[in-house]
Amino acid sequence: MPVPVNEQEAQNVLDRLIKAKLKPFVKKVDDEAYYAEDYLKAIGNSGLLHSRHTPLSRMLPDESRLVEETAKTCMTTAFNLWCHLASLTYVRLSDNAYLHREILPLLENGEKLGGTGLSNPMKFFAGMEKLLLKAVRTTGGYIVSGQLGAVSNLGSGHWFGIIADAGDDRQIMAFVSCDVPGLALRKKAEFLGVNGSATYSCEFADVFIPDNWLLSEQAGDFVTKIRPAFVAYQIPLSLGITKASIDGIKKFSDRQNGCNSYLRVQAAEIEDHYVSLREKFYQLLKSGEFAEQWEQLLKYRLDSAYLSLKAVQACMLHQGSAAYQKVSHAARRLREAYFYANLTPTIKHLEKMLCGHQ
Repeated sequence: MPVPVNEQEAQNVLDRLIKAKLKPFVKKVDDEAYYAEDYLKAIGNSGLLHSRHTPLSRMLPDESRLVEETAKTCMTTAFNLWCHLASLTYVRLSDNAYLHREILPLLENGEKLGGTGLSNPMKFFAGMEKLLLKAVRTTGGYIVSGQLGAVSNLGSGHWFGIIADAGDDRQIMAFVSCDVPGLALRKKAEFLGVNGSATYSCEFADVFIPDNWLLSEQAGDFVTKIRPAFVAYQIPLSLGITKASIDGIKKFSDRQNGCNSYLRVQAAEIEDHYVSLREKFYQLLKSGEFAEQWEQLLKYRLDSAYLSLKAVQACMLHQGSAAYQKVSHAARRLREAYFYANLTPTIKHLEKMLCGHQ
């Protein structure tokens, strides 16, 4: 597997993949809930996710750009890529030798894909929900029961993270195969948008989780370790759809004898905000201090959610009737932005955390 040696080479590889394996299928992703699995696997197969034991702080900027560039074309698929990167983070930061040796290489080279499974647990640790999965210790592992309402980027051969209540105020976190006996996946594709995300409800009926799948038996501490990357990889989703919306506004600037110039929100205003946020975000990643500046990272995440909502709405107004088609790019980005606003941590979750009630 060839590994791109510099940023420009990586960009060239990604551009080719987007052109060949994503752009031709965007309408199908949005309209028919098509899952762009081939594109996601090709990213790994091209060497773009190969860590070679590089510290996560050095991987984050490069991998975030993969999400951003993908989101400019299709945020649904970029969201799937975020799911995969989150799962990579779980394994990369764990001390589990089996997962490092046997599973991590497959996730990085595109043979396997991963999901997150942490929407409910993240809300649990923020005091918003109860844990939906229960774990009971048994010989060689745990028996897990319960149901998760929606986990994305799943399918046969995929893996995903879970956190379960193990009793005595203790939680475990594990990395689970979608093909494990006792796990039932039921597809969910009735959302307003982002239906091509391979989202399933997951019912655990006395599922045996062996010890060599455990990421941590102190999940609370482990979540504190992984959550900066979990959130950081999301922000490029907004950057991608915001930039695409800015471009969409500019494309229609001369229509109807320049009438769009009378609209209150113009491309320049959104672009100034976008450029500033993007620059500060990547500076934080490159500094390697994103974990230490957790609150600042949350502010960027919240700011990005409001910015993308503003951008897609402005694009809809500037494009007018051309945008008001179910299959238009502007309408797709509108649905994607509303999904991003409700992606864990949601806007209300972030507002709660930033008010000091973490």
